[in-house]
Amino acid sequence: MIGLELVVVLGVAVLLGNAAGDRYRIAPPVVLLVLGALLGFVPALREVELPPEAVLLIFLPVLLYWESLTTSLREIRRHLRGIILMSTVLVIGTAGAVAAVAHQLGLGWGPAWVLGAAVAPTDATAVGVLAKSLPRRNVTLLRAESLINDGTALVLFGLAVGITVGEDHFTLPHVSALFAVSYVGGTAAGALTAWLVIRARRVFDDPLLGNVTMILTPFTAYLLAELIHASGVLAAVSAGLIMSQAGPRMAAAAMRRQAEEFWSLATFLLNGSLFVLVGLQAQAAVRELHGGDLTHALIAVAAVSAVVVAARFAFNFTVPYLIRLLDRRPEQRRRRMNYRARVITSIGGFRGAVSLAVALSVPTTLDSGTPFPHRDTIVFVTTGVIITSLVLQGLLLPAVVRWARLPHDTSVEEERLHAETTATEEALKALPSLVDDLATDPAVAERMREEYESRLLVVRADDGERDGDDEDILRHHRHYTALRLALLAHKRATLVRLRDDHEIDDTVLRHVQRRLDLEEVRLSRRQAAE
Repeated sequence: MIGLELVVVLGVAVLLGNAAGDRYRIAPPVVLLVLGALLGFVPALREVELPPEAVLLIFLPVLLYWESLTTSLREIRRHLRGIILMSTVLVIGTAGAVAAVAHQLGLGWGPAWVLGAAVAPTDATAVGVLAKSLPRRNVTLLRAESLINDGTALVLFGLAVGITVGEDHFTLPHVSALFAVSYVGGTAAGALTAWLVIRARRVFDDPLLGNVTMILTPFTAYLLAELIHASGVLAAVSAGLIMSQAGPRMAAAAMRRQAEEFWSLATFLLNGSLFVLVGLQAQAAVRELHGGDLTHALIAVAAVSAVVVAARFAFNFTVPYLIRLLDRRPEQRRRRMNYRARVITSIGGFRGAVSLAVALSVPTTLDSGTPFPHRDTIVFVTTGVIITSLVLQGLLLPAVVRWARLPHDTSVEEERLHAETTATEEALKALPSLVDDLATDPAVAERMREEYESRLLVVRADDGERDGDDEDILRHHRHYTALRLALLAHKRATLVRLRDDHEIDDTVLRHVQRRLDLEEVRLSRRQAAE
């Protein structure tokens, strides 16, 4: 019964946590963490644990796949060098710094490196939620770093655990081979999965069947990578990036609409549930330590949290200057960020459920049967660092953004206007030939031409440099849209009345209402964008 109770509790917590966050202008992950910690006092939920397999094999593939589907591959290519450095050098450097501090606090080198590997990677889920208001470049760097650095951290983690339990050894060729297999194998597994899905989507043109293949994509990519001991994280990410380029060319509109609505809801629920479960796990971690051990672990949480942030600041204020000295190309000059933007990037390195899943994956015993050294401390400190990161850095980030006074990012809006203007102009140019090819009635063609010309006037009027005529066009369009929405509401009310009067069946109601809903969504989104 606890399974069903947990599903209901998680759903209610996600609902209330997000509502409270929006109402009081607090980042929802912070509220969800607090709710999770409070739920840990409920006796029926005290035994709930977050299995690492659930995060690594269920939550992680889905969330990373969606993040990669919705990120900008163009921006990743543009900033690829910085992203790779942050995903490898920064992760290894952070893990090493944390290991050194943890060793000074009493952990052996093996467990210290395990802790370092756990807290080194940033979390794509937390970054996507907490940093979404930043300019596109900052968000792209943070999201892309979070998508890739898990692969580096998992290799470090596996190596540290293997050395600690006596099953592995440290040599430069061995470590290089591990990273090569992880990155090359993971990328290849993702590319192969994407190729198979593209072929399957051409066969299954039904929206439901096509989206089933999409749901299977991240799990298949992750599984293929795991079978060859490569990075499942990179497999899911590379599959998502490839599908983000292929999807618009191969999927029908109905399939895309269905997929976007499904994935938006699914990832929203998974994200929220993870934050609640992290709060629950914090309670369990506290209960495992007592007295002096708890005090020592709290000191470790503070020290490791400080080291994690300091490592990002050290990286962001040294490596970029080194690159400037070595690369004097004009395009490199255009990529430069001022120190205020680098402060934001340093603060925005949030830790999340991936770190906790890694810590929980630490084996309980060694081959000799003795307990894994300091396992409870590793789990507690990792949980503490996650909470400190999400709460303190999450609450601090808006103030830092205001301090930075970054210029308003208008690039997305400018490109949207350019895309709509160009697409509409090209459609008008193609209209005569299309009319001839389809033998369209002249009256229909004229009506279509008027609609497209009207739309083009609205798009051009919304270019940011408006005069009196532009304001008249936009006002006319807003009134037109509002009237159409009101008419749709009237039509929907009529349909419901006909159903209630038993003049039409529920099936007919749903069929007609679906068409009205699609039109209303289109008009509402256009109205919101304008």
